[in-house]
Amino acid sequence: MPSAAELAWLIPVLPLAGAVITGLGLISFNRTINRLRKPVALLLISCVGAAAVLSYAILAGQLAGAPPVESLFVWASAGNFVLPMGFVVDPLAAVMLSLVTTIALLVMVYSHGYMAHDKGYVRFFTYLALFSSSMLGLIISPNLLEIYVFWELVGMCSYLLVGFWYDRDGAAHAAQKAFVVNRVGDFGLLLGILGLFWATGSFDFQGIADGLRDGLSSGAVAPWAALLLCLLVFLGPMAKSAQFPLHVWLPDAMEGPTPISALIHAATMVAAGVFLVARLDPLYSQFPIVQTVIAVVGTITCFLGASIALTQMDLKKGLAYSTVSQLGYIMLAMGCGAPVAGLFHLVTHAFFKAMLFLGSGSVIHAMEEVVGHEPVLAQDMRLMGGLRQKMPVTAITFFIGCIAISGIPPLAGFWSKDEILGQAFNSFPVLWLVGFLTAGMTAFYMFRLYFLTFEGEFRGNDTAMQAQLLTASGKDPGDHHALGGSVHESTWPMAAPLAVLAVPSVLVGLLGTPWNSRFAGLLNPEEAMEMAEHFSWNEFLPLAGASVAISVVGITLAVLAYALHRIDLGVLVAGRFPSINAFLTNKWYLDAINEKLFVRGSRKLAREVLEVDAKVVDGVVNLTGLLTLGSGEGLKYLETGRAQFYALIVFAGVIGLVVLFGVIGGPTA
Repeated sequence: MPSAAELAWLIPVLPLAGAVITGLGLISFNRTINRLRKPVALLLISCVGAAAVLSYAILAGQLAGAPPVESLFVWASAGNFVLPMGFVVDPLAAVMLSLVTTIALLVMVYSHGYMAHDKGYVRFFTYLALFSSSMLGLIISPNLLEIYVFWELVGMCSYLLVGFWYDRDGAAHAAQKAFVVNRVGDFGLLLGILGLFWATGSFDFQGIADGLRDGLSSGAVAPWAALLLCLLVFLGPMAKSAQFPLHVWLPDAMEGPTPISALIHAATMVAAGVFLVARLDPLYSQFPIVQTVIAVVGTITCFLGASIALTQMDLKKGLAYSTVSQLGYIMLAMGCGAPVAGLFHLVTHAFFKAMLFLGSGSVIHAMEEVVGHEPVLAQDMRLMGGLRQKMPVTAITFFIGCIAISGIPPLAGFWSKDEILGQAFNSFPVLWLVGFLTAGMTAFYMFRLYFLTFEGEFRGNDTAMQAQLLTASGKDPGDHHALGGSVHESTWPMAAPLAVLAVPSVLVGLLGTPWNSRFAGLLNPEEAMEMAEHFSWNEFLPLAGASVAISVVGITLAVLAYALHRIDLGVLVAGRFPSINAFLTNKWYLDAINEKLFVRGSRKLAREVLEVDAKVVDGVVNLTGLLTLGSGEGLKYLETGRAQFYALIVFAGVIGLVVLFGVIGGPTA
């Protein structure tokens, strides 16, 4: 009987099969399939559930010491060129498979409640299954080329999901923005993959690393070319994992349904970039300059996301910029040569950020019954407040997520973030300082979100604020009619996933304690032994204590400003430093810069190209047509059909040639 690892190919195939069945059903029998909501949901949840069970079996085998499994077949060959495809299962793949299937399964259960009244319910579940299949296929890919195939499938599915409500202008524009920005990174990734194959003759991860090392030592590959290829490949993860300056698509992607925010921005699409960097660690570890670039980009991203989150009033966008910031922490770890620390934070962050996003969806779902289905109103924290008494499960789980992401022990975020900061302190002290300050900002803006949403008085019935927000968004307040309902806790399909995610958000960090890291022991036993041998409380406590202290300062400031109302940050900060406040409110003006340089610039270039096409290219074509038409009009008078006339023309032609050659070849004076 084959082992679970040998059946790993089934993990992406099962959700794919479910998506194909429902997709073909929608194409062929649209009305009938759309009425079969529960059977479709049961089918697709069962497919993802079966993939999750198989993933857990693989993870258990890896924990028990099972060897990695690689199964390949020849997909294409020509002469000496052989391109294998297949799947690989190792500790890293086992962890990622379990993580993605768990989050995908919980998001699907949650979506059954969240999308219950949406007319695109079946289409949404089909997209979810296809997206899950693409991400799972990416994880078990054994080489760069196969990863690129699934990489593009993930991008396509994210376009479909972000733009799911395509009849809304915001969703349509967000999907286009995500697609275009990711194409920039993917183009660099493709160039890097082809360049690495040219330099090494391999698409295999270890083969590329070994081949490039040999090429550099023999002089076959120039050092500058190797660095360029590494940076080109990194462009793909920069876009996928929302690193500066290609992060701009992720906050706008909040226009999609909230379950997609939890799936894409917590454990799947944004994790793909980090996963690829981890896979390519044997390559990047040869180039300290590349690692430094990765660390600097990650640090800028981490600070940028946190600083912008300080001023956000949209609940989902605040969490989105928080995701950008945490992804920056993970990339900082990758640049410090600590992929295990980065992956550990990826896992812990996936659980508590998915819980936070789903919690925000629960709040928004409840707010829509009061203010209507207008995202500007349902997601703005200025219309929330006092929801803890009415939504206790959502409030408690959201509070747990805030503590976890703030890095308060013993919750998950403390262990993973502290490990990253420790690695940064040893490698790049300046970058550690930025990450340290960002930890305080993270604690502040997360508890700011919590207090504005769940504490104080409920502000959802403030019609003046509603009109102000609608006007600011360019909409006519007179066209909007609030539903005037009441806020209440979500149904069990939405509340149960929150409770389930709260458990790993609290406990999973204990798997990575630095004196006995089971997580590191699975991914890199040698590193785990080295961590245990060199662990020192004298080194751990000062750094960990400082990290907790800065988080406590951030939480205290949020309590004073938004819970006790002892200080008014609007007066202290926005009033005294309006330029800084405007800078953060306008998201570092990066969207405006992109609009001016790239959007308007590309449109101007397109107009000029169109003008050249119309006047030059079309002009040449039209001129050729006119000449042909004119010559045809003139020659038609010579086509009389009379043999005598044709003989006369021939005779005249001969006489003309005789005269011509006589003039040319005649005697000279």
